[in-house]
Amino acid sequence: QVQLVQSGGGLVQPGGSLRLSCAISGSIFGIYATDWYRQAPGKQRELVATITGGNTNYADSVKGRFTISRDNAKNTVHLQMNSLKPEDTAVYYCNVYSLYGGRVNDYWGQGTQVTVSS
Repeated sequence: QVQLVQSGGGLVQPGGSLRLSCAISGSIFGIYATDWYRQAPGKQRELVATITGGNTNYADSVKGRFTISRDNAKNTVHLQMNSLKPEDTAVYYCNVYSLYGGRVNDYWGQGTQVTVSS
């Protein structure tokens, strides 16, 4: 079975940095996109960063501060977050979207809390 296990969240001061990781176990065929989402209290889940078709894209609110990457050897997706702001406080989720054999599969990590506060 496929599992996405996240790590790296926590409490950080404004201006600080955190690196989130998402370890993928099992085999996922036909990966179309690897993504990071976040959801703040009372708000809809928001796409923060994606690797889609070999291209990276970011929400305007995090451009220049966040970097998504994938380590294929370790089968792990990372989100490097720099210059963190209180507005970045949310639960962050990693996601893998696949298209294979005419079917769609959407896999999610368990979520990890990121809190930016003094």
